[in-house]
Amino acid sequence: MNKGKRYSREKRLNYKKVFAVIIALIVLIITAIMIKNILSKAKKTKPIELINYFALYKDEKWGILGSDGNIVIEPMYQEMPIVIDKTKDIFLCIYDIQEENETYKTKVINKENQEIWTEYDKIEALENYDDAENVWYEENVLKVQKNGLWGLINTKGEVILEPQFTSIKTIKGIKNSLIVEKDGVVGLVNDRGSKVLETEYLQILRYGQDYKNGYIIVNRENKYGLVSAQGEKILEPIYETVENIYNEKYYVVKKEGNTELIDKKGETILKDNFDKILQIAKSGVIIQKGEQYGLMDFEGNMKIDAKYKELKEINEDIFLAKKEEKYGVIDIEQNEKIAYSYNKISYNEKASLYIAENDNYLSTILNSNFEVKLTGILSKIDLDNGYMKIKIGDEYKYYNFKFEEKNIKDILSTNKLFVSKQDGKYGFVDNKGNVVVDYKYEDAQEANNYGYAAIKKDGKWGAIDSEGTIVIEPHYNLDENLVIDFIGKWHLGLDLNMNYYCEK
Repeated sequence: MNKGKRYSREKRLNYKKVFAVIIALIVLIITAIMIKNILSKAKKTKPIELINYFALYKDEKWGILGSDGNIVIEPMYQEMPIVIDKTKDIFLCIYDIQEENETYKTKVINKENQEIWTEYDKIEALENYDDAENVWYEENVLKVQKNGLWGLINTKGEVILEPQFTSIKTIKGIKNSLIVEKDGVVGLVNDRGSKVLETEYLQILRYGQDYKNGYIIVNRENKYGLVSAQGEKILEPIYETVENIYNEKYYVVKKEGNTELIDKKGETILKDNFDKILQIAKSGVIIQKGEQYGLMDFEGNMKIDAKYKELKEINEDIFLAKKEEKYGVIDIEQNEKIAYSYNKISYNEKASLYIAENDNYLSTILNSNFEVKLTGILSKIDLDNGYMKIKIGDEYKYYNFKFEEKNIKDILSTNKLFVSKQDGKYGFVDNKGNVVVDYKYEDAQEANNYGYAAIKKDGKWGAIDSEGTIVIEPHYNLDENLVIDFIGKWHLGLDLNMNYYCEK
């Protein structure tokens, strides 16, 4: 029986499918060629170099220096310009200073030295300090004054908070936390101008080391409470004080003249047998009795007798202790983990290591098991790149946090040149070990992020660029400088807190 063509089993060539496959192959080939051309052009195109900006001091005047070593704004200002964000060409200048009247004017300029945002009577940076009194500024925001009232703009010049406040200030050591004042009371906004707390308090104070920990509030009746970073009440304002001793579970307050440890419900946990609470630790509180310090657990039992000149938990149930003017480390059983032989001991949580420093600034570095791993002069701990730089004898060496010695070429992988030492002299080699700068210097520094490396000869410092070309011959005496660094021919100033470059 004939089934007809529909059911024919004879294999036939499907020309439509053949043409489709051919066309698809052609498209793929063309696409591959286009991608290759694009990639080829991308390789030939020099990447855009981002310029960072720094204050520059020359001939008793101030200007702006670019990280390429070129002067952006010639020194012409009486006061140091404030670089709000080193990646943006927004510079705050103070001028027309009248010391007798304690008045001054401000303006913001760009890299062309053109004044911008002229619609305001005054523009100021939001200055802050850490606990070591190092100055820093809120990077994303400026405060502006108009008709006697203050508001906020961002670094694009956009208004994020209309001028309506008599003052705007920072909370010392805390980022992203701006106190706004109106009618004699204060509130809180963040660096985007968003309200966190209404303007209804006498004071708003720091709690812990970060805005995420929340804030201590003081109401109109001068009573203290605690709120979260979002402004939610943690402790009602009913206390004589709330101490700045951060903990997620317990709080140190004063009631009826007595210091107490309370929980979130306001219930008293501890209140007797101590003069002060200084820290809330994992297993209790560090307390002061007279001139001595110890550890009391949350039931009121003494876990570490109050017999130390100082006591502080630096790791879980591990304590820094001071006896006879020297520091050591003990555990909660008072077993000595690090001998009382050091002027200073710290624990780096991110690197999981202990650093003990003696009279001669010699550091003993121990792992988390208190095993001595390195001894030398610790120059740098770089948490971002996971290494430490330490001078052992006359040599600088590099280690990761597992105490494995690393080659500097692996750590500073983007550098073109690396410091090398031969026969007591320093030079520079490339990443293949070829000598680029001869061994003729008595000291040298690795190149910084901008490609400049410091060189020392006959007791004087100078600089080379990333190609090994001398930018400035060694002639600066920088014996008093704690940090040696160059951008072009300019060296980092003596006052590190100001972060400026100059020529001595």
